[in-house]
Amino acid sequence: MRREPARGGDKLVTISMKKKAELFFAFLKIPIDYLSLVFAGILAYFIRFGESVQEIRPVLFDLPFNKYIIFVLIIAAVWLIFFAWAGLYSFKRRKFIDELAKIILACSTGMTALIIYMFFLRELFSSRFIVLGAWLLSIAIVTIIRMIVRKIQNYSVSKGKGVHNVVIVGKDKNTEEIIKTFRNEPELGCKIIGQIKDFNEKDKQALLELHKKRIIDEIIQADSGLSRRDSVSLLDFCNEHNIIFKYAAGQFETRTTNVEVHMIAGIPIVEIKKTKLDGWGKIVKRIIDFIFSLIALIILSPLFLVIAILIKLEDRGPAIYKNERVSKDGLFNVYKFRSFYTKYCTGKQFEKYTDQAAVLKFQEELIKKQSKRQGPVYKVLHDPRRTKIGRFLEKTSIDELPQFFNVLIGNMSLVGPRPHQPVEVEKYAKHHRRVLDIKPGITGLAQISGRSDLDFEEEVNLDIYYIENWSLKLDFWILLKTPIVVLKRKSKV
Repeated sequence: MRREPARGGDKLVTISMKKKAELFFAFLKIPIDYLSLVFAGILAYFIRFGESVQEIRPVLFDLPFNKYIIFVLIIAAVWLIFFAWAGLYSFKRRKFIDELAKIILACSTGMTALIIYMFFLRELFSSRFIVLGAWLLSIAIVTIIRMIVRKIQNYSVSKGKGVHNVVIVGKDKNTEEIIKTFRNEPELGCKIIGQIKDFNEKDKQALLELHKKRIIDEIIQADSGLSRRDSVSLLDFCNEHNIIFKYAAGQFETRTTNVEVHMIAGIPIVEIKKTKLDGWGKIVKRIIDFIFSLIALIILSPLFLVIAILIKLEDRGPAIYKNERVSKDGLFNVYKFRSFYTKYCTGKQFEKYTDQAAVLKFQEELIKKQSKRQGPVYKVLHDPRRTKIGRFLEKTSIDELPQFFNVLIGNMSLVGPRPHQPVEVEKYAKHHRRVLDIKPGITGLAQISGRSDLDFEEEVNLDIYYIENWSLKLDFWILLKTPIVVLKRKSKV
């Protein structure tokens, strides 16, 4: 009887230490980021006024340091608001590549806001070099300092400070993936101390014993197929013992993330909305698509010309391939640089060059023998139809750059679910058709989460998540992360 209070006291101390460690590192980021931004601004100033830089470009303006430092101190404080908006002060642990994308997003948004402010108030800054330098240095310095803090925090986690003891409930594929992720990514701050397949009376007693010995911080129901009765019992158990409860949403739960209530005849009518992408959000997204694609096409036009010449030098036929795809509005052509030999290309565009029936038959044989993807969508490994330049274009994703024309026209967006061919869409299950709810995109959540290495079901789940949880912030994050993922990926073409 005497041991129980001591054990309970030990629990409170341990939980308090975990919470304090989390709070400490979360709070530490704010002053560290502020000092990093101030240092970046000061460093940019002294680089510009350095002798080596002045020899190249003399200083022709008057910018006293005492006036400049006040400006930097104020701007750095304002930028912390953009850091918070980007989610950089969230208690959620994430991969460093995700944090890097958020740092770039926050610094770029802050700099854009500063430029707009100076433009409208006609307070043009004396040195474009300092503005550009401060932006690049802020990204670099904040990233480096956060890497150091992360290393310290990971070391703290390895010593058991701030780590969450987690029990996983389930036995399906989702359960295995979650367990694998937690074990391979200790920086997430979760340590699996147990797993149960169901939640019967025997499991309940086992969890009680484990909770007394190890202190369970979280119980995650990873299997959405667990019975409703067991799920409710599990939730009650967590509430009773002050344990965080999380669960993997099933098919219906994911559909009810966006709801809107309308009052009709005094009765609340609940509408399950397909997506948050509506109204002004859709207008702003289209404006961004148009401006960004126009700028990209202007900048990339010399590259387009060089690639077109290289394609034609290796093999006769059109340099741009019109690939028929499906959207919610029907069929449309996706523009790509041709990566196949002309004799293997399908579509009306190539009827005069090839026997389309023979080409389609050969394609079906390749899909059966060499496709690495399961489900309606195929991906042929070591495709013999590709030209030498085509292999390079596909590996680097340069073949998809002409899709900026699609974005400019308006039948595609910068970010959205990837469009599929009619023969693939014909094989869709009912829930797959949800990816047609919005305009398709050049890149998307699935593309930065595994690209063609994902199973089709996983791709669909990610696309549905994007559709239901769309935001401009999510779009910017995906756009920032896409080139990093493309550079890192290993393509088997």
